[in-house]
Amino acid sequence: MGGFSAVMACDRVPVGRLILVNAMVPTPGETPGEWWAATGATSARIAAAEAGGYDAEFDLETYFLHDLPPEEAAAVLANPWDEVDIAFGQRCDIERWPGVATSAIVGRDDRLFPVEFQRQLLRERVGVDAIVVPGGHLLALANPDALFQALLQATDS
Repeated sequence: MGGFSAVMACDRVPVGRLILVNAMVPTPGETPGEWWAATGATSARIAAAEAGGYDAEFDLETYFLHDLPPEEAAAVLANPWDEVDIAFGQRCDIERWPGVATSAIVGRDDRLFPVEFQRQLLRERVGVDAIVVPGGHLLALANPDALFQALLQATDS
């Protein structure tokens, strides 16, 4: 849900570049709860699961931890988090997309937000093409080296 807070922060602090990573990309006034239906994210996730041969029923292991080393997955499970319901009802308090350079990095193996879904959403909502790197939804844990290189590439563009 960092995409929601990141775009709102752009109006409040000096920002040179916004880099989205496997992000929920909001439109002005949209809530995170509305985002799922508005974007077709759940349908895209289920279609990718059926095409990829993994379980379409949502669970943490399948959609967040599938490409993490066992010790990383265990660490994530040892410190579970739950989003507070109010977070899904808070509107994206912007009038338009921030007037800052925006880049996006997406995980080629993201099962929560499949790569083609993310690419289309980024083109439609922000007008940017994504940098695609190997890894799932938790790129910083699954493939930190590729994420770092992609961040460098995004800042050069």
